[in-house]
Amino acid sequence: AFLPAFAYSLKVSPLIEKISDHKDFKKLLRTRNNVLVLYSKSAAAAESSLRLLSNVAQEVKGRGTISWIDCGDTESRKLCKKMKVDPNSKEKGVELLHYKDGAFHIEYSRAVTLKSMVAFLKDPEGAPLWEEDPEAKDVVHVDSEKELRRLLKKEDKPLLMMFYAPWCGVCKRMMPSYQQAATELKGKYVLAGMNVYSAEFERIKEEYNVRGYPTICYFEKGKFLFHFENYGATAADIAEWLKNPQAPQPQAPETPWADEENVVYHLTDEDFDKFIKDHSSVLVMFHAPWCGHCKKMKPEYEKAAEFLHVASDSPGVLAAVDATVNKALAERYHISGFPTLKYFKDGEEKYTLPHLRTKKKIIDWLLNPEAPPPPEPAWEEKHTSIIHLAGEDFRESLKKKKHTLVMFYAPWCPHCKNAIPHFTTAAEVFKEDRKIAYAAVDCAKEQNHDLCKQEGVDGYPTFNYYNYGKFVEKYTGERGESGFTTFMRTLRERDHERVGKKKDEL
Repeated sequence: AFLPAFAYSLKVSPLIEKISDHKDFKKLLRTRNNVLVLYSKSAAAAESSLRLLSNVAQEVKGRGTISWIDCGDTESRKLCKKMKVDPNSKEKGVELLHYKDGAFHIEYSRAVTLKSMVAFLKDPEGAPLWEEDPEAKDVVHVDSEKELRRLLKKEDKPLLMMFYAPWCGVCKRMMPSYQQAATELKGKYVLAGMNVYSAEFERIKEEYNVRGYPTICYFEKGKFLFHFENYGATAADIAEWLKNPQAPQPQAPETPWADEENVVYHLTDEDFDKFIKDHSSVLVMFHAPWCGHCKKMKPEYEKAAEFLHVASDSPGVLAAVDATVNKALAERYHISGFPTLKYFKDGEEKYTLPHLRTKKKIIDWLLNPEAPPPPEPAWEEKHTSIIHLAGEDFRESLKKKKHTLVMFYAPWCPHCKNAIPHFTTAAEVFKEDRKIAYAAVDCAKEQNHDLCKQEGVDGYPTFNYYNYGKFVEKYTGERGESGFTTFMRTLRERDHERVGKKKDEL
């Protein structure tokens, strides 16, 4: 469709599709799965929006489509009526509606800025950007390495910089305190934030030792001095620390469980076999000092041990092994996640028990020890369309496919467990397309440790997109089936558009 003459003087991007016919609109929604439509009461009312949307269209080229319907002209008026849209009722005479997978999805109500609109079209179901929160107006939001360097060069006031990832739960919990501190300390200190999750920021992460999120760095006159860590995270804590900034205090080492007062038998590589031989019924908990689930279970396990300790006809004893210290035992019994409970009868390993987490369940089971239900087969043992890769065949396998989304995961990670069914379903959707693959790498396996490190995996799950084996970008979209399929569908649409253009040129 041709844009009116005034639109050319505005430099409206040819990427914006102007539509006035209902059939054309239906076709657009049928063939594109991520469409933002500007409805306007007149061409003049659309002017400033079209200026901004021209830039947005350029940024999301191949990933999203922008369309314009001028409800002021005769033909388009019918279309607006059919779509039950009336921009006359809006204060500025324009309305922005988003359509996803051929149907209306949501009214665009986020910030009308280039950055917010681009972020929305890249992930229409994602959370708003931090700077869209009006409470975060006093945080300085940095978008690029260039901006960061400029800020550090010109800022004389002491500066605190939070390097974060948009999906990080700890970051989200800390943001309200951080922005409150930014407002309270405005004029004396500068509090800034920068989303460095994307692969383009690897150099910054390396420079400021960003190993996890959030990482908060303190600068004076552009010079990095300390990390803000091992301190409280309320606005008052931040303000207090800034009065006297200092290097992180070493945390007092945790007392190993074996050194605490308790009646659990703590076994080692040296005494394990003898103990198992001397006791006919033993439940052993293999644990790691850093494991949150182990810490949660510890008091229940201790209560059960106390109960069995004083029982006159005890059905067994409870023992524990720190698998990070007693590596020979961990290897012998193939311990890959924590806590792992194993039951030994008359010196022999009998069962692995995944379901005993409370005092009652432990004691009830020991009174009547029976085989647990068979474990759920591992992801790679199931028949799916996922390609499971290991270190040695990783690059060669990827070279055979034009588009591959790889999930780097650990079997024990809860976020991975949530994403696996969605990722698997997305792979099924594209199983007939020979150019596409969804692949997975189990980073908990020793043979994959180097590979995961080399591919920039610093948390689970990490999703990387490869084009014929070459890393292109980290996938940061929604972790549901629609997020994974939309990402791939967009890449294929881009391929088809290129093929179409080549045919037109011939």
